[in-house]
Amino acid sequence: MTTTTLAALVPLLPFLGAVAGLLLGRTAPGFVRPLAVLPPLASLVLAALVAARQGGGRAIDAYTLLTPTGSVPVDLALHIDGFAALVAILVAFVATCVQIYSTGYLRDDPRYPSYAALISLFTSAMLLVVYSGDLIVLLVGWEVMGICSYFLVGHYWGTPEARAASLKAFLVTKLGDVPFLIGLFALGTDAGSFRITRVLDAVASGGLGHPTLIALLLLAGVAGKSAQFPLHTWLPDAMAGPTPVSALIHAATMVAAGVYFVARLLPVFEASAAAMTVLAVMAAVTMLGSGLAALAQDDIKRVLAYSTIGQLGYMTGALAVGDRGAAVFHLLSHGAFKALLFLAAGAVIHAAGTNSLATMSRMSHLRDRVPDAFWTMTVALLALAAIPPFSGFFSKESVLAAAERLATGHPGPAPGAAGWIVLVAALATALLTAAYATRLWLLAFRGRGAEAPDHGRQPLTMTVLLWVLAAPSLAFGALAYRTLPGWFDGRSLAPTLLTSVLGTGLAVVGGLLVYGAWQRAAARAPRVPLGAVAAHPEGDAGLVEAEAIAAHEPAYGDIAQAPDPADPGRLLLGPLYGPAAAGFHVDAVYSALFVRPVLGAASLVRFLDREVVDTYVRGAAALPRLLGAAVRRAQTGNVQTYVSALLAGTVVLTVAVLIVASGA
Repeated sequence: MTTTTLAALVPLLPFLGAVAGLLLGRTAPGFVRPLAVLPPLASLVLAALVAARQGGGRAIDAYTLLTPTGSVPVDLALHIDGFAALVAILVAFVATCVQIYSTGYLRDDPRYPSYAALISLFTSAMLLVVYSGDLIVLLVGWEVMGICSYFLVGHYWGTPEARAASLKAFLVTKLGDVPFLIGLFALGTDAGSFRITRVLDAVASGGLGHPTLIALLLLAGVAGKSAQFPLHTWLPDAMAGPTPVSALIHAATMVAAGVYFVARLLPVFEASAAAMTVLAVMAAVTMLGSGLAALAQDDIKRVLAYSTIGQLGYMTGALAVGDRGAAVFHLLSHGAFKALLFLAAGAVIHAAGTNSLATMSRMSHLRDRVPDAFWTMTVALLALAAIPPFSGFFSKESVLAAAERLATGHPGPAPGAAGWIVLVAALATALLTAAYATRLWLLAFRGRGAEAPDHGRQPLTMTVLLWVLAAPSLAFGALAYRTLPGWFDGRSLAPTLLTSVLGTGLAVVGGLLVYGAWQRAAARAPRVPLGAVAAHPEGDAGLVEAEAIAAHEPAYGDIAQAPDPADPGRLLLGPLYGPAAAGFHVDAVYSALFVRPVLGAASLVRFLDREVVDTYVRGAAALPRLLGAAVRRAQTGNVQTYVSALLAGTVVLTVAVLIVASGA
């Protein structure tokens, strides 16, 4: 079988699995789980074969005319270079892990068949984006992911949070997709083709007439899809969906699509120094803002959501300094440990019966209830904090090293100021990342108070997957930084001494600051009498709806009503704690600037429609109605009345004629 055929099957198999799952979900429920797991697993095997054949060498290109357009043709094309080959493996690997994990996590969910089918469709769409060699075909996968995220985030549609979050995710990403679509059309028109290879050739030959405008339009879509400032607000709210969905969105699909798109078309953005500077500023604001917000969140999944926003900021920062190898390296590394963080968080949420770190901090021995989640989540948090030798250290250092090279005067495709912006923000974010990772670990696993409930052992499908993901979180970085340059553009990804010392030192400082603040705050916190911890109200079935229940019903009586615990984030942030916990009120700003004016305009239109237009319509109908009523009264059926009216009319007409005649 040719490599092109294998590559075509990689996105096709999950799509067929999704269709079959939707068709057989009700009539043959026994096939649902195999149809959920086997297609992405087969795609993973095929993606690995495609990567082995591509081998980091010359890109594999194949295309056929999809439809004649009369001007710029649209091709069904494949373009598989080292970046695409490895990212496809990540997508298929994480999707397979999520599907296997979900068979246990949502084992009693009545909507599991549609959920599993949508996960497969989501996976297929992302793989189409990864392998596509034509921008219009890429756009199809891009938009399919948007609608899949709408349904999956709103899986617990019975809760208002899930309904609002799904709608917000859809609208915010669509807001970015409008200029993105315009930018794609402008790019294809300037280049004379939507084929990626021809677009890059046109850029190399200086064929783009409006590179800055095109790049900025495309960046709007990237900001929406990859949750970058200012279109990042949908991602924390999207945590209302099931935890496996969060793992898939954050680790391998949706948010990774924007970063991957910029990496694939980086020469287009490098053609404009202004666009690269905007990208650097966007990355810096995203990193710093998300790090501060994560340090103040109470919901464990919202901490991880803001963490994802910050790590995506690292990736866009690497792209802003012109190093797509470092960006994709961090994308691959982050995909493994972020998937592990979310799946481990799912096990912790089930054991605790709540998403709240405040409640978990009042439970003792929670880590003993979920030892697998405790140890694997510890590994993932160390990788997130970029502590050597975990994978996050090597990938994050590649970003810092790239920014340091540009900042210190090495020639690059972006202005030196962009290097300084990214470097300073990334170093500050290294401290913040270690701080909120340490805070999460302390509040979740070092709680003091009532005994955590015991729901028994987690399903084997869940615990095994945690250890499978722990392996790349621990060892991927040390192995990859030596081998990945051959798959990418040959640029070194090795850590440098200066950035390694600075980054690791700041991470250690961040962790120690939080630990010291935690000890101090715990000593000063008032003693709150707590009642006995009750079992989760749903028992073992709570595995399905634990998150939805926790959002509405206190699971532990007195614990849920107790004052805030000793939160080190509150002590460290001081007056910034409130704004950071509210995401710096970006949603409120959007509400004031956009939502309220639109609602006000809608109210005005409604008033004009009801009070002006409707009044005119009613008035226009009233006069004929009155005339009709008058005429109707005249129709009495009395012949004498009719003859009298006829004679009176004749007299009036005669008099009128005589008057006119005499005047003449």
